[in-house]
Amino acid sequence: MHPAFSVIFLTTLIGVGQGLFLALVTGQVYSLANLLQPQDSLAFYATGSVVSLVFLVVGLFASFFHLGHPERAWRSAAKWRTSWLSREVIALPVFMFLVAAYGAVHYFGLTSPLFVVQDVIKVDASLILGVLGAIAAFVLYACTAMIYASIKFIEEWHSPLTLINFVLFGLASGFMLAAAFSAWNGVDLVGFYGAWAVIFTFAAAVTRGLSLRRNRRLVHKSTLQTAIGIRHNRIEQKAQGFMGGSFNTREFFHGASGETVRWVYWFFLIVVFVLPVLLLGASYWLASPYLPVAAFALQYIGLLAERWYFFAEARHPQNLYYQSMA
Repeated sequence: MHPAFSVIFLTTLIGVGQGLFLALVTGQVYSLANLLQPQDSLAFYATGSVVSLVFLVVGLFASFFHLGHPERAWRSAAKWRTSWLSREVIALPVFMFLVAAYGAVHYFGLTSPLFVVQDVIKVDASLILGVLGAIAAFVLYACTAMIYASIKFIEEWHSPLTLINFVLFGLASGFMLAAAFSAWNGVDLVGFYGAWAVIFTFAAAVTRGLSLRRNRRLVHKSTLQTAIGIRHNRIEQKAQGFMGGSFNTREFFHGASGETVRWVYWFFLIVVFVLPVLLLGASYWLASPYLPVAAFALQYIGLLAERWYFFAEARHPQNLYYQSMA
């Protein structure tokens, strides 16, 4: 498949935004359970919500670049009964609203307890919005991933591992950003968020490794024989029927050399799973506020490469007809 950079930025940016919001809510729940020191409502939660919204808004803006008619974008929500894309279009603004409301409640200090659970957990408006936002975040993860996982004829994507990987990559990058955000603001939560970031990064490495192994061993259902209904053992395509490229060759094949694909493969494995963890470990020993920021920046660059490879490794059956120019 041809990797559209607008889609690459869309999926990675909103994944980070979702992950950061989930990290903020996790920290708040831990502090309510007296497992962490409570943080300043305005400086930490409100500002963190703004950062999450920035990633979501930029991701939404990036999505318009792969639309032929951006002015008709609102129509994409019309088929919500059958289309995961339509469901994503609905889930994203709902999630953004909940993030904005969560941040606003903290900004204006509307955190007085509404009721107390078992005389221990004080439930306020921000916690309710946080839980609703967390649910919306996972719904959005599911909608985004299922756009690809539900396509049966692209067998590299049609797997539960696609959904799992989208969630874990979003959580890993979001908690990595939360560690960087904490370090930059001098908040003593770098170890907490960093530990979760490492856990999610390791889990993502395992599940992505399983998907890569699965895709290498795939025996595709569609072959030249099944495509044209001829059972001969050896069939070779000699021409496409025209001398130049077409929409099919541009949009359903990446056009990169095998060497480039291999380079991207090893690049994202190292930059997503290895270097950020090493930088976080170094920041723990050196108490540096910059290393967690570098760890997040490096991991996000690696995620862009991983998402490019995600599209590039997928083989559309129509490419059986377009293997050579002439």
